[in-house]
Amino acid sequence: MPLSQKIFALLICCFVFVVTINLVRKRKLREEYSVLWLATSILMFVLVLRYEWLVALTAFIGAGLPTTTLFICSTIFLILIAVQFSIKISHLTDQVKNLAQENALLRQEYVELKQVHSKDPVT
Repeated sequence: MPLSQKIFALLICCFVFVVTINLVRKRKLREEYSVLWLATSILMFVLVLRYEWLVALTAFIGAGLPTTTLFICSTIFLILIAVQFSIKISHLTDQVKNLAQENALLRQEYVELKQVHSKDPVT
C-alpha cells in the first residue's frame, strides 16, 4: 500500500474514532450504538498497519483484491448496523404499544371517576 494511501486511511480511522468518542461524550450518541463504530475504526486501523493481514484475509476468503475484502467487510458492517437498529426499533415498538394501552386504561379510569364524582353532591 502506498504511503499516501496509508496515511489517508489512518487519518480516516482516527477521525471516525475521535468523532464517535466525542459524540458519546456530548451525549449525542449512546454507548450501545458506538460499539460497532469504535470496533470498526480500530479494525481498520489495525488492517492499515498490518496490510499483510488484509492480504491474508483476502486469500482466505478467496477474494481477488484486498479492496474486495474491504467492500465485503463494509457490507457486513452495514448489515450489523441494520440488525442493531431493527432490534432497537422492535423494543421501542413494544414499549409504545404498552404505554398506549396503559394510557387508554388510565383515561378510561379517569372518565369513570369523573362521572362518579359529578353525580355525588359536594359536601
